[in-house]
Amino acid sequence: MRLQSRVKSGRYQTTSEVVREALRLLERQESDREEAFQRLKAILERGAAQAAGGELLDGDTVFEELRELVRVPRRVKKKVSRR
Repeated sequence: MRLQSRVKSGRYQTTSEVVREALRLLERQESDREEAFQRLKAILERGAAQAAGGELLDGDTVFEELRELVRVPRRVKKKVSRR
């Protein structure tokens, strides 16, 4: 949407206000992205440390646990839908 149309909508008094708001939103978005990146980095570092310490799970075991997690909610749904 163009700057002038934002001003004409009545929400902003000037195009400068529109630009300042856009910059605030951009900064917030960048900050959120950086926080998400730092969380992911911490998770990966923790996983790498666990792997280095021999705290690994067998792939087949992990996939079986995932399959069980997927099956359990389906069973619950079926029970609820039978009522």
